[in-house]
Amino acid sequence: MTKPLASRIALVTGASRGIGYATARALARAGAHIVAVARTQGGLEELDDEIRKDGGSATLVPLNLTDFDGIARLGAALHERHGKLDILVGNAGVAGPSSPLGHIELKPWNDVFAVNVTANFQLIRCMDPLLKVSDAGRAVFVTSGVASKANAYQAPYAASKAALDTLVRSWANETVSTKLRVNLFSPGPIRTRMRASVFPGEDPMTLDTPEQAAEFIVPMCTPEWTETGKLYDYKARTLMSFHPPA
Repeated sequence: MTKPLASRIALVTGASRGIGYATARALARAGAHIVAVARTQGGLEELDDEIRKDGGSATLVPLNLTDFDGIARLGAALHERHGKLDILVGNAGVAGPSSPLGHIELKPWNDVFAVNVTANFQLIRCMDPLLKVSDAGRAVFVTSGVASKANAYQAPYAASKAALDTLVRSWANETVSTKLRVNLFSPGPIRTRMRASVFPGEDPMTLDTPEQAAEFIVPMCTPEWTETGKLYDYKARTLMSFHPPA
């Protein structure tokens, strides 16, 4: 039986662990060839082993996403090798410091925005032409509920995710008349290493796993998915539209 994503090329960032790792495996099981991007070589190799066990295939790309020229080189390499990109999952992110704003130095602030916003802008800039070559380009970016909640002591993360939301929605509006569909995915509390670092007192066994969340990202990457400019709230299991503040 033909798999739903057979012959499709899927780029996943932050693929060495957590939601990115689980999503890469899930997309591979659905038939996609995975272009796995992460800083951690060991995590990528482990992912590759698991994808191969499942009968899939992957290209490993050890890359720090703050290497913006490296993202451009990746786009050129994908163009040369595949001539297109069908799926982009922008998952990589950093939490940054959990402190009052007045206590945060400029460097950690800039570091959070470099990964959570600027790297995704560069991915969009470099992958947009490749996704438009696809007969059904799909892009999903992982965001967070703190983008709208504006939690105290999480300003760098909240502000960066709010910026990401607007960036992605603008791209969705720019591409609404094309075959490309662009959306956001908000996982809520998930059993990841980053979540544990921000909420060390939380019992991780009370949280859903990355694998559970990934199963809801995969449908957003299929040719059958038609919505664009929306946010899927995993906790509420609801596809949401954006509205001006009430």
